[in-house]
Amino acid sequence: MEINSFIKNFADQFDDTDISAFETTTRFRELDEWSSLVALAILNMIEKKYGVRLTPIEMRPIDTIQELFDLIGSKQ
Repeated sequence: MEINSFIKNFADQFDDTDISAFETTTRFRELDEWSSLVALAILNMIEKKYGVRLTPIEMRPIDTIQELFDLIGSKQ
């Protein structure tokens, strides 16, 4: 798994947010477009593309894209 492709896959879950807003340090919950539906889309994308099933509880303490990437890596 490579961080730049993960960021692109992550950003693809957002309809209106420009990809330039997404970096490893992005606090994704602070984005205007963040919602529970986007969260579910991200969880679904992670399971389909990376074979890792995360629960909403596991995702709750995650603040940045890098932290999410690291969590997924630890479960592969």
